[in-house]
Amino acid sequence: MLDLKNIMFTKILLFFAAAAIAAASIGCGGSTQSPSNTANSNAAAGQKLVVALKPDKNPDQMIAERDAAAKFLSEKLGRPVEVIIPLSAAVINEGFSNGTIDLGYLSGTDLINAKDAELLLVGEINGKTTYKSYWLSLKEKPYSSVNDLKGKPIAFASRTSTSGYVMPLWDLRQKGLISEKADPEEFFGKGNVFFGTGYVSAVERVLSGEAEAAAVSYYVLDENKHLTDEQRAKLKKVAEQGDVPTHIIAIRKSLSGPERDKLKAALLAMNEGANTELRDNLFTSKLVEAEQEAHLKPLREALAVLPK
Repeated sequence: MLDLKNIMFTKILLFFAAAAIAAASIGCGGSTQSPSNTANSNAAAGQKLVVALKPDKNPDQMIAERDAAAKFLSEKLGRPVEVIIPLSAAVINEGFSNGTIDLGYLSGTDLINAKDAELLLVGEINGKTTYKSYWLSLKEKPYSSVNDLKGKPIAFASRTSTSGYVMPLWDLRQKGLISEKADPEEFFGKGNVFFGTGYVSAVERVLSGEAEAAAVSYYVLDENKHLTDEQRAKLKKVAEQGDVPTHIIAIRKSLSGPERDKLKAALLAMNEGANTELRDNLFTSKLVEAEQEAHLKPLREALAVLPK
């Protein structure tokens, strides 16, 4: 009988190998045109639109969502659409810069780090454009606050995750549990801090016993989008922090105004009728318009007290 762990490991390897190939093509660019010229000529010729998602779910689920999103947007826009899943937000931001990515789904931290992209739409959860960050642990563990995690091995979602790193680190600083250096090892202990490639990878360290807690978005536990029911049943919330700005659909700055309007209309159509299932699978919540600086304000305030 095949080892199920080996099967899943093989799937993950194949998934990230494909993502690496996409990342390599993005990094190479393959064009001598400027991003603005590329955008305008692509739009005029009805060429392929490239949308980038972050690798924050299991590979099988993301592949299915990628294909469904490409089909939906292609039908709405009347042009080919490719949805890719690069290895990191840094690759997405590089794609914005060299003109090979048009839209990207990013955290607030990712957008602040992006020089050539800006906010197009944001998520709205229960009427708000902010949400909470959670520390999660196994249910049988005795932890009931972040203070209980002192000296314990933990996992952050990634180094650029707003809810899975920036806000939890800011909270530790606000509570006086770490110094102005904002080094999480001051509290959790040397060698006890791990970084994942997304929410699921961080939680998997908890489920495997490699970490005692993971920092993630609230919806990883409270909603059925990232983990299986069996995985969620094993977990509990230890603590929460935030307000975290909801995730952002960012657009390359060099895209023309008419193109932006078409893309925005196509994405807002996901708020209608049967389209909401795909929308929630891809982006978690309703999509709404927002002003960029107002949306990022709580995050900028948190980043101001952390080392550059």
